[in-house]
Amino acid sequence: MPYRARGGALDAPVSVLLVTSRETKRWVVPKGNPHSAGEAPHQTAAIEAEEEAGVRGAVCPIPLGSYRYRKGRKTGASLMFDVEVYPLAVSEELDTWKEAGERTRRWFTLDDAAKAVDEPDLAQLIRSFNTAEFNGAIRRRSIIGVVAEKSKVGPMFAWFQRLLPQTGGFFELFEAHATAVLAGAGALGRLFNDGAARAEHIREITEREHDADNIIRETLQTVRRTFLTPFDRGAITSLIGAMDDAIDEMQSAANAVDLYDVEVFEPEMRDMVGIVIDSARLMAEAIPLLRDVGPNGARLHELTERMVRMESHADDIHRAGLKKAYQRFAGAGAEGPMQFMVVREIYKHLERIVDSFEDIANEIDDIVIDHA
Repeated sequence: MPYRARGGALDAPVSVLLVTSRETKRWVVPKGNPHSAGEAPHQTAAIEAEEEAGVRGAVCPIPLGSYRYRKGRKTGASLMFDVEVYPLAVSEELDTWKEAGERTRRWFTLDDAAKAVDEPDLAQLIRSFNTAEFNGAIRRRSIIGVVAEKSKVGPMFAWFQRLLPQTGGFFELFEAHATAVLAGAGALGRLFNDGAARAEHIREITEREHDADNIIRETLQTVRRTFLTPFDRGAITSLIGAMDDAIDEMQSAANAVDLYDVEVFEPEMRDMVGIVIDSARLMAEAIPLLRDVGPNGARLHELTERMVRMESHADDIHRAGLKKAYQRFAGAGAEGPMQFMVVREIYKHLERIVDSFEDIANEIDDIVIDHA
């Protein structure tokens, strides 16, 4: 499912790209069967997205879910097929592509895309891709304001409220930092998929990391000078710290690519970057929901559970990638050990990025347990 956000804000609307089928001309997601015995399903999905829709980007190797549909065959049979759906963060839209003359492509809002497809399960997957777009995070009123409204104390209570210490703009700071992390993840995806503009992508990651540093500095200062905080002070600093670890490691990965002049990336590296991008997407939905933990607790748990599952999957990819690199470079002569060290260094930072997103998920879960 190719997607993109229209803007850099956390609440930026998300669009998905649909294409028409070749025969019935109904709206569908790009899909197909593996081209070879050893091809992973998410790799097939990325190839089909380029051939059918003319888009490239980072694909997450973990499916969003699956759906079933019935397809008519040339033999006259009508058979049921199971389709796994993988999110693909689009970074490049081609002017010409293999099936351009056979299909029409169009960007849809999530709501319109869900209405356009025929399969109910696929429509549900599209709608659940970013629940925040449909429901919105409820902007939580302060407990003081609620008490004032319920007790009808009016101006007297308002006067008292002005005497109390400010609660700080922690939610705004969380969301600003999450915006930097999300943008950094997008730049990391472009870096690992577009060697031609490597310098620009590395520069953007560095700039996003500097933005995040300024935000965490302001957050820590606000914690020290604020009397009333929405969560425990330790929870605030732990959450923003985990978010900062993620973008710090993105910069470290980019620095390693720059330092060692890496231009060709292992498939497992791209898979891990796909997980990073999807983890950042989930985090970007979760952070605004913290403004009202109670009614959003169930959705927050869904998001954090997926982030934790993806971290476990990334560990498997990391081990497989390192093993394959070791086997390849073991017989590469005198330069083999150095080449392996470079690959291992990049894998190390990618693993730490994903680990940081698991830490973010755990911190959010702790807040949900304490406040839902």
